[in-house]
Amino acid sequence: MKLRKLGSMALAAFMAVSLVACSSGGTASSAAGDSAANSESAAGDSAGDSKGKKRVCFVARASADTFAAWLTTEMKEQAANYPDIELTCVSGEGDDNKENGLLEDCITKEYDLVIVQSNNNAAQAPYVQKLLEAGIPVITTNPTTHQSDLDGSDNQNVMEGTGTVDADPIEQAKVSAQRAVKEVPQNANVVILNGPSGNFHADKRREAWTEYFLSKRPDVKVLYEDYANWNSDEALTLMEAWVQAGTHIDAIISMNDNMAAGAIEAIRDNKEYIGDDGKAKFLAYGVDGTAQGCLLIKEGLLTSTALQSAADLAKKNMEYASKVVKGELKVTEVNDYVDAPQINAENVDEYLKIYVENGEISEADIK
Repeated sequence: MKLRKLGSMALAAFMAVSLVACSSGGTASSAAGDSAANSESAAGDSAGDSKGKKRVCFVARASADTFAAWLTTEMKEQAANYPDIELTCVSGEGDDNKENGLLEDCITKEYDLVIVQSNNNAAQAPYVQKLLEAGIPVITTNPTTHQSDLDGSDNQNVMEGTGTVDADPIEQAKVSAQRAVKEVPQNANVVILNGPSGNFHADKRREAWTEYFLSKRPDVKVLYEDYANWNSDEALTLMEAWVQAGTHIDAIISMNDNMAAGAIEAIRDNKEYIGDDGKAKFLAYGVDGTAQGCLLIKEGLLTSTALQSAADLAKKNMEYASKVVKGELKVTEVNDYVDAPQINAENVDEYLKIYVENGEISEADIK
């Protein structure tokens, strides 16, 4: 099935990035005696090649997360435009201890700059602080780490001493929540799939759904809600259990495309949800605008999503990283955000074309 194929493609893309040995002389280690984390340098394999280059590490949250895998691939491609930078990519595999261990390892390896994609903002914030105390500039991305993540305050400013390149999670969810107000049927039963608790994007997208949809549709019943942690397999398992309970689900509200894809997979062959004509008897909403999500929109199984362009995020991250390590810009001056355009059946073809052109999918993948 397309979902499984695209999930495998995304994972394969990440693993291609992560399984090659790091050119700086070994792989980054994880926390507390765990095996060495997978890593890869985007600029040469020999120690001689890296001589004189500024060393930047991108710490991704999880290779099983299709967006994190996409972002890692895009970071590698952008790094090729900066011959004076050696980029290493590592993954925390969705485990706070592992990601924190990788951040500590960045101190040991004395990187010139670290780009952090947190799994759990509050869990990673103290280790971001350790990097700063070691004199290493930090850019947090997808999501931003805020001052509140470090000190538990209400301060939603970017964490002191850091910079950020991100997207607005409120806007990402808002674009679908506002259309859902009009198209979700009266007295509908909906289910909600959340990202990791404590993750800024997950929490803010969920808040947006309350503000822009649930508060305006008091007739709607939230039948079930749970954390699937950005993971399609976890979402599939949850959806299978919810469907077996017997009450028809009218809409799936997911905080990312990957979880929406898992939930859709659980009902793809269920005649209560897919008519004999192949049309869906449910609505589904995601965020990220991944190739996987766009294919599901083309199939008529995902109603809408909002693009969070990993390509744009990677481009901005590497542009700013280059300026910071050259001394042209202070890291605290880095504060930039990408747009969140809606993708739906009316415009999905233009996004699919982009994914075909960049090789992420082929024409044969599109129905």
